[in-house]
Amino acid sequence: MTTTTPMRKQRNTSSIWKLIIAILACEVIGFTSGLIGSAAMNTWFDNLQKPSWNPPSFLFAPVWTTLYALMGIAFWLIWKNETAEANKRSAYFVFAIQLFLNFCWSIIFFKFQAPFFALIEILLLLSMILLTIFHFSKISKTAAYLLVPYVLWVSFASFLNYTLWSLNY
Repeated sequence: MTTTTPMRKQRNTSSIWKLIIAILACEVIGFTSGLIGSAAMNTWFDNLQKPSWNPPSFLFAPVWTTLYALMGIAFWLIWKNETAEANKRSAYFVFAIQLFLNFCWSIIFFKFQAPFFALIEILLLLSMILLTIFHFSKISKTAAYLLVPYVLWVSFASFLNYTLWSLNY
């Protein structure tokens, strides 16, 4: 029979709360960005010429929900890691920048209807995701691996953004 010390129980509870906060923060940021820059009922987007390989619109919500959850879990792995806080600051910083850029993309593309500027922005986002993976890998390989689907999807989205811009402007 094993017993849990009060300190270990408190640490486990704290870790669970950190996980919930990390996932919810990412999901809320993604949901808010999607709401502000919504493609739904956007006649401008509906009228764009699209490539044959453009994914159906129903696919985006579940994909992004999953990616934001993975981002949250990856961030949590860094946050709960016992590495000194000073060593984690650069990982926190690049994660926050990439999350901010992620937030801005749909607003630039859909709300401001600016595919060229969205393309520049998404390429910057892509570089920040790669930088985040690099910083996370120094602290937790698992956290870095959890961001691989995200970087792959944003790479695809970058090419789609470029294609939409080139087909329509």
